[in-house]
Amino acid sequence: MKLSSLGDVLHNLPIVWDLRAQLPEAQIDWIVEEAYVSLLTPLLSRKGFRGIDHIIPFGLRRWKKGLLSLQTWKEFFAFKKQLQTVAYDVIIETQGLLKSALVCALACKSSNAVVAGLANATEFSGYEPIARSFYNQCVQVPKQCHAVDRSRWVMSSALDWPLPSRQESQILFYPQTSVAQLTHTEISQHTSAFKKPYVLCFHSTAREAKRWSNENWIALGKSLASQGYQVIFPWGNLSEKKISAQLASQIDGAIVPDAFSIQDGFSIIASAALTIGVDTGLTHLAAVLNRPTVEIYCDSPRWKTEGYWSDQIINLGDIQAPPSVAEVLSASLKLLAQ
Repeated sequence: MKLSSLGDVLHNLPIVWDLRAQLPEAQIDWIVEEAYVSLLTPLLSRKGFRGIDHIIPFGLRRWKKGLLSLQTWKEFFAFKKQLQTVAYDVIIETQGLLKSALVCALACKSSNAVVAGLANATEFSGYEPIARSFYNQCVQVPKQCHAVDRSRWVMSSALDWPLPSRQESQILFYPQTSVAQLTHTEISQHTSAFKKPYVLCFHSTAREAKRWSNENWIALGKSLASQGYQVIFPWGNLSEKKISAQLASQIDGAIVPDAFSIQDGFSIIASAALTIGVDTGLTHLAAVLNRPTVEIYCDSPRWKTEGYWSDQIINLGDIQAPPSVAEVLSASLKLLAQ
């Protein structure tokens, strides 16, 4: 299980493919924060494809805001009931937080069930040691461990399998047929003002230090606009929208789109000529969709989340070492030329 956040859920997806390769008939359920259900729906089992059998939404973020509400407790007990309809043989908990460990405790388990989770923190990741008390198999991982590799480490230990290596096992996220269909999906509400080819620029992130400077975005945007690309500056809240407007106002033809959901983001990203973004969830979505992506690292370690699975992805910068405009432009033009 990986409850949140957007990037963390995405980097957990390969273990579904790993599990299916070895256990084609197993029932695989995934518990996830309700806001991220749409990240998993392309992997739901259906005719001709076996992936996730059941997605179990978890509304903790919303429930915490209404602890005195009868509706909150009704939803919680319905969630608990769903967790206890099946006796699970293996529970894989890759987050290392108390909230996800407590979900492990709530789930119905077979008599010899394995509950596997992280034995230690990895650098620059959240971890709560108390979570270990809810596992019967604690998995030691390297302190510097990519998010994808960390999840595969816990899974392999839980099932006593060899750890899949980057060199010998293909990294898969979404079915190729699903990705191909996305490029032919039109979201007219959001893309009616877009002029192809367009470049998405995800400038915002949860932590200010992870941002690339506005001056850099403007310089980059002007260069891309001069090459005939429309530059799009999405946003997630009103303060980010204000910055998007400031950036777009200084670049010919650049626009600020309407707000769009994660679900809409799939097709908007898939139809872009290029995505450029800082270390944030929607940038990672572009990377896992295997679309041309430049990932910019300014104040987070590149080894933790860089897209290493495709030559369609170029990772630049590192912790306290943001890339220059020239580096990002060069990488962008290289991917656009492919």
